[in-house]
Amino acid sequence: MTGETLASRTEAIRDRYRSTLATVPGGVQERLRLAQEFGRLQTEEAIAALRHIVLTDNPLGARVQQLVHFGQLLALGRAHPARIHAQGALHAGAGIADLIGVAETALITAGVPAYALGTEIIAELLPHTDSGEEPSSDRVVAPVPL
Repeated sequence: MTGETLASRTEAIRDRYRSTLATVPGGVQERLRLAQEFGRLQTEEAIAALRHIVLTDNPLGARVQQLVHFGQLLALGRAHPARIHAQGALHAGAGIADLIGVAETALITAGVPAYALGTEIIAELLPHTDSGEEPSSDRVVAPVPL
């Protein structure tokens, strides 16, 4: 197999992540690096293919899928992946109010630690203003690099 073919296959995997999350998470970049170095790219291709099927051929749609991921990860206490999926939800058309709703649901299903993690992540996504302006629930938030 040529290096160029390997590079194009790797880039195709990255493109799948960009399409759903607007970015390629650092952990995925590291997995791809290892897969290339040790001849295991087919494992990452299989993961990306399954992820694509589950996320795109699903009645929930991209927005709801990302919100569900965010909530599940809050319940599990997985801060970094929850941040990635909060950003993915915004990329898929969710608003800050949607993320708050998910955090509030996590409060009921997983307790105060899940809610606190959710509000921490949501607060990180809000632009900081010193104007005393009240935040809008339909505010558009620019992507935060992960």
